[in-house]
Formats: sequence, C-alpha cells, structure tokens
Amino acid sequence: MNVTGHTRRSVSIRDVATAAGVSYQTVSRVINNHPSVKPSTRDRVLAAIDELGFRRNSTALALASGRTRAVTVLTSNTTHYGYASILQGIEEAARAAAYTVGVGVLESTDVADEAAIDAQVRRAADAGGGLIVIAYDPAGVRALGAVPAELPVVGVVETPATPPGGDRPWVWADDREAAYEATRHLLSLGHETVHYVAIPSSTRRTSARTTGWRQALREAGAPETRPLQGSWGPAGGHTAGLKLAKDTGVTAILCGNDDLALGVIRALHEAGRAVPGEVSVAGFDDAPHSAYLTPSLTTVRLDFTGLGRSAFALLHGVLEESAQIAPHPVSVPELVVRESSGPPPGRG
Repeated sequence: MNVTGHTRRSVSIRDVATAAGVSYQTVSRVINNHPSVKPSTRDRVLAAIDELGFRRNSTALALASGRTRAVTVLTSNTTHYGYASILQGIEEAARAAAYTVGVGVLESTDVADEAAIDAQVRRAADAGGGLIVIAYDPAGVRALGAVPAELPVVGVVETPATPPGGDRPWVWADDREAAYEATRHLLSLGHETVHYVAIPSSTRRTSARTTGWRQALREAGAPETRPLQGSWGPAGGHTAGLKLAKDTGVTAILCGNDDLALGVIRALHEAGRAVPGEVSVAGFDDAPHSAYLTPSLTTVRLDFTGLGRSAFALLHGVLEESAQIAPHPVSVPELVVRESSGPPPGRG
C-alpha cells in the first residue's frame, strides 16, 4: 500500500511470491514462460504481478536461467569518440537483450602497473556475467590478457597484424584499410607524399593505421616520412601541426583521429597556411564535429557504435550458448571527402 508522504519501495520477486502464495522460483518460471507451471498457478502469479506493479528485471531473469544477465565493460577511457561510441553500441544491444551493463574504468593506464590492472580485472570477474574489454591502448591490452580463462570475454581491438585464431574472441574495425584509402585519396589529388600524425598504438609498436598509411605510400612510390606521434586530443595535433607548418614542403597531412586533425588545422591557421589551399588535412573516425569545422573535414568513417553492438552480440551468443566465439572484422571503412582536402598549390 502506498501511503501519502512515504516513498514506495520497488516491488521484488519475493513480494510477488508472498502475494501469490508460491516460491520465488515459481515466479521466475512464470515471468520467463517456463512450461512446467500449472495454469492456475500461472494465473495467480500474473494477478499478483499486476496488482503489485512488479517489473521484470535482470535479477529475476538470472534466477530463472541460472546465469547473471550482466556485462561489464573494461576501458581506460569513456570520453574519446571511438571509446564512447563503442560503449553506446554495447549498451543499446545489451538493453535490447534485457542485460545490464557496468563500466569499469581502468584506474591505472600505465601498463607497467600490472598488479593494479590485474586487480581491476579480478573485480570485474567477481561481478559475474561476461566481460568486454576495449583494448585500444596498452592498459586495455594488458587487461584483456589478464581475464581468467573460464570467464566469457570479447575484446574490441585494433586491426590484428595477422588473422587471429578462433580461440581469440575479438572484433575490430578495419582501420588499416581506412588509413590506406585516406592516404590514396590525398595522393590522387597530386600530393608528392602524405605526412602522418599518429594516435598512440595499443601495442606501443606500429599501429594498424600507420601500417595502412605506409602501405599506400609504398605502392605509389611516394617518399616515406617519419610519423609524428600525437596524443588522442586536439592539443597533440596542435603541437604536431606547429612543427609541420614550418616545412613548406608539407602539403598533405593525415591525422590518426579527427581531434588531432582539429589541432593540426588550428596550428596551420596560426602559421598562416591555408587549408586546403596550401595544405590538405584528413582525419579519421568521422566524429560528429567533423562536418561542421571550417573547412569541413575530410575523414574516414568507422562504425564504432556498430562495433559495440557486434561485441555484445558475440558475447551474448556465448552467454546464451547459442553461438560459438569467432574473431571477425565488423565494418568496412567509408571515405568521406569534404572541404579540407584538395590539390597541392599550383595544381588546382
């Protein structure tokens, strides 16, 4: 009974069981349409559910299935566009499947701090259910490798250098191909070469994006320049852009993400170098702001939200014992040509 002036607590499955005169296991069977419940008992439980306003939740489903309908996502970042979009896709797919999602942010992003990362993995494992690890940086890679063998897990990773075996439950977007296509686009406009401002790699070695950029240069016989290491955000792009702006031979720049490109364009503007009149700039990811910059940004679109949905779908199949784990790429990159790319000076 709801008394004015008092907050009504949530109705639990045990409240329904008491009202219907049955066990809470029977209530679980009813709300999950289990065939072993007598029609009269089912009617009594359903009447109690209606009267009390009980809402089916993940706890009730877990009682019926013997499995925790929950997923924990481990990530070192929740704000950068790619990470945030993957989280969005996971949450959307999980919600549709009546799963809850928890997010564990890796408190230590220093891969040398193995004990701290391993402790966070253990805490996530203790929560039950399955685990998704966004392994776009060394801390994420370490966390993915520390997951206990018995725990269902899916990794969202950079494009692997070689196809992984079936025992590695990974999904990825083909960012090697994306960087290759973006570089080819800039070269096709007549630029002698394309300089590259890189995001950090998950392995601290050459990233898939760097590999795709370099492959396009080699196939075209274009000079290979040394990549500039940026960060994830505009500040890193700005620092790299100021260096590149001093070299008048630089006419095309590919950036490892759109935030880096934002910083590069600002640096070129401060140096008095027009985009795209003197220097063409291309980004990566097609973040929402990319179409609204001045000039609007040429970039490569990757479906990170779809990647998150696919990661959950893969894990869901394992948790529900309806599908086998298999590593696979998820999306084909799409080159989006906008105002920031054009022919080099004298070729327009």
